[in-house]
Amino acid sequence: MLDPRSAHKLQLIYASLNKGTDIATMTAAQLIGLGIQFSIALMVLGVALGGGGRPCQLRPETRSRRRPETSPCWPHSPAARLPGMQRNGPVRGSVIDRRLSVAPMMDWTDRHCRYFLRQFSPRVLLYTEMIVAQAIVRGDRRHLLEFDPAEHPVALQLGGAEPTTLEEAAAIGASFGYDEINLNVGCPSDRVQQATFGACLMARPRLVADCVRAMRAAVSVPVTVKCRIGIDDHDDWPFLRGFVAAVAEAGCEVVIVHARKAILRGLTPKENREVPPLMYERAWRVKREFPALAVVVNGGLRTVPQVAEQLAHVDGVMLGREAYHNPYLLPALHRAVYGDAFETPAADAIVGRMRSYAERESARGTPLRSITRHMLGLFHAQVGARAWRHALSEGVNRAGASPALLAGALRAALAAQPASR
Repeated sequence: MLDPRSAHKLQLIYASLNKGTDIATMTAAQLIGLGIQFSIALMVLGVALGGGGRPCQLRPETRSRRRPETSPCWPHSPAARLPGMQRNGPVRGSVIDRRLSVAPMMDWTDRHCRYFLRQFSPRVLLYTEMIVAQAIVRGDRRHLLEFDPAEHPVALQLGGAEPTTLEEAAAIGASFGYDEINLNVGCPSDRVQQATFGACLMARPRLVADCVRAMRAAVSVPVTVKCRIGIDDHDDWPFLRGFVAAVAEAGCEVVIVHARKAILRGLTPKENREVPPLMYERAWRVKREFPALAVVVNGGLRTVPQVAEQLAHVDGVMLGREAYHNPYLLPALHRAVYGDAFETPAADAIVGRMRSYAERESARGTPLRSITRHMLGLFHAQVGARAWRHALSEGVNRAGASPALLAGALRAALAAQPASR
């Protein structure tokens, strides 16, 4: 079995090559294909796989009911919360509200990012970074899957193309308390293509259906698929319709459609988020022709009016980088969509909660920068934003930096605002 440090190291190596993309770790077979640039990682894998380790096997009759030996969520999370913020519990046995969600984004939507974003809406559905199924089966699953209870509702996105491995990874993810298991069939990265998963899987709808069917057999939570509207020259309606029909028949309950096609040769992942034109009408047509399927649209949505237009045609909207850089979009959408009594927390309330979180995490050995790097957008488009970013970015690199840095950065930001002078 791959030891925890090795699995984590491989996760970080892959993240560094795909920063900001919708994907996560790689399997051993992928890493072997990368050659000399992964020589160190290959040696680690060679030792691990040569040792004859095998994936943990779950008995079929207990797959969907297995629980970890200890709670995967932080047992020391306080009951205190921001005014107006309700503690979310798992949504098992109930319908997940999918009207608003934040996309899985590699190197961004880790557990610290999700905890921060949760301060801006208690109801938006959050997604993990994509995690390769084999990393969960062979690696340090606790490190990869732990999360704070405040993150609910939260979905786990898996990457892979082997039904048995995905089945086991889904069962493990469900045992950690995730509210949904999602399969990535939308990432266009060439490194993911080498392992034959991500967007290139759209060309193999029967295999994707087998994967969905295996995952559905292993868990009681919803199994969903995130895809594109097409790939390369396979970008017409019959192609997309055939793919959706296959996964729906296999038991997929929700299809998340990135409303661009993926160009698998010649464009980087970043260019694949910008160059292919958006075709929201394709996602709308999926909903019209598959009315029993929940359809969520993703891609290029940045404002409340844009989201409102989409919700007139589909069941939900998935936000990407805009929510990360401008977290205040979330409470604006929360008010517009849910219409409840939730009010946008003041910056000092968010900083206070994040400081408490950072103190707990620091006691567990989490580097402070792992938390503060996700908080740079707290004063987005406000006077004091530069002072806030500077205080965090510079302060976290100083020797002895502690969670008290957050309070100092807040003072710097407020001091830059005219009303505070």
